[in-house]
Amino acid sequence: MAEEGKVEEKDNFDVGPLSVLQKCVKDNSQVLINCRNNRKILARVKAFDRHSNMVLENVREMWTELPHGGKKKAKAVNKDRFISKMFLRGDSVILVLRNPK
Repeated sequence: MAEEGKVEEKDNFDVGPLSVLQKCVKDNSQVLINCRNNRKILARVKAFDRHSNMVLENVREMWTELPHGGKKKAKAVNKDRFISKMFLRGDSVILVLRNPK
């Protein structure tokens, strides 16, 4: 009997840190994800697992680049791109924030 409860709790994402992703899937709300490659992702979560692997839709990826030119005082340039569907591997995720709207 006790083992059955443990199996159900193992994949119960209604409590704990993964509850943020669970709420986002249910509400179809946006998340802001900081990644290890110093990029930010603003997207809607369609599915996820316990490793924080995610299927994302309407993705906007944002990052900053320094120009490669010979100028020493070159300013950083903010860049972004749109991706309609994306699979994000969980080992690159640092932080997940839910958009309160």
